Amino acid sequence: MAALRTIASGFLTGLVIGATLCSLVVGIIVESVPLFVAGLGIPLGYGILLYLGRLPRRAREKAVPPTTALARIDSLRAGGTETGDLPVSFILTVAPDGAPSHRVEATHTVNLVDLPDYRKGDVLVVSYPPDRPWKVRIVSSPPPEWQRRAANAVIPPAAESTLVHSPPEGCAAGVFTLVGLLLGAGAVLGLFRAELFAPEPSAAQPEPPAAVTSSGSATVDVGPRQSLLDEGELSRAVAGLARSTDVSQTLTAVVREHRLTVVFAPAGVQVPRFDLRTLPVHEIPRLVRKALQTLDVGTPQTWQVTVVPLPSARTIRVTVTGPHGSASLAG
Repeated sequence: MAALRTIASGFLTGLVIGATLCSLVVGIIVESVPLFVAGLGIPLGYGILLYLGRLPRRAREKAVPPTTALARIDSLRAGGTETGDLPVSFILTVAPDGAPSHRVEATHTVNLVDLPDYRKGDVLVVSYPPDRPWKVRIVSSPPPEWQRRAANAVIPPAAESTLVHSPPEGCAAGVFTLVGLLLGAGAVLGLFRAELFAPEPSAAQPEPPAAVTSSGSATVDVGPRQSLLDEGELSRAVAGLARSTDVSQTLTAVVREHRLTVVFAPAGVQVPRFDLRTLPVHEIPRLVRKALQTLDVGTPQTWQVTVVPLPSARTIRVTVTGPHGSASLAG
């Protein structure tokens, strides 16, 4: 029965630890204040329930009077401390009335001044629960009768093989604690898996720049910190213009650093024209960079791309201007 209680306690403790840690971490990740607060409240609630659940057992233990017996000091070792009270580890031979002697380990706090009163071979008065003889407590002020018995008693040391201690929990308790920890963490992850593993929202595509149209022409401007040579900017400029006007009647298109200018063919006039949406927007930045690097105009100051439809084909010409004049490159 005790083993089952130990296993159940280990499982519940692991469950609480797993749920607590996972709630705190997931609460931070998904920015959920209620989940984070719940993570703090789980161990608090478990501690309260554990305390209340052990009250009946404590009451039963208090109803059973402890066993009082004489004990011989077989060995003692004082620990270190920064105060005047020292934790002293004792190996005792306990000689209960009407039962064989046995050995037990006990720790008792002794004031530094009283330490010489505890010597190997001295007889003390101890008490312990009848069903747990390893939980020995040294009685500092025993009744006079027990004091007289201790003063006159001679107790031979018990064999080392008689040493009693708390029963080992075994590996089962540890295994069930680990299982509980994993289940507790898994339960929290399962409840919030949608928030945790939701795909990242795709970056919103910038709106195409607005177009300004007038009689027979239209312009699209980008910001001063942008260039139509930047990746995707020329495509967005064409798309912005196509939203507000019919770009299939384009007569001439001029691309500069920050502006796209389009001239439309007059209505009813038979002249070559093209659809601006067929403009090779991905080739134009390459042509401009090639022109800036190869044309001998000194340090380039300005550039523009002119697209004109001819009867036989559409031409793209890059013109670069610098201190030495202007030069062009056909694409």
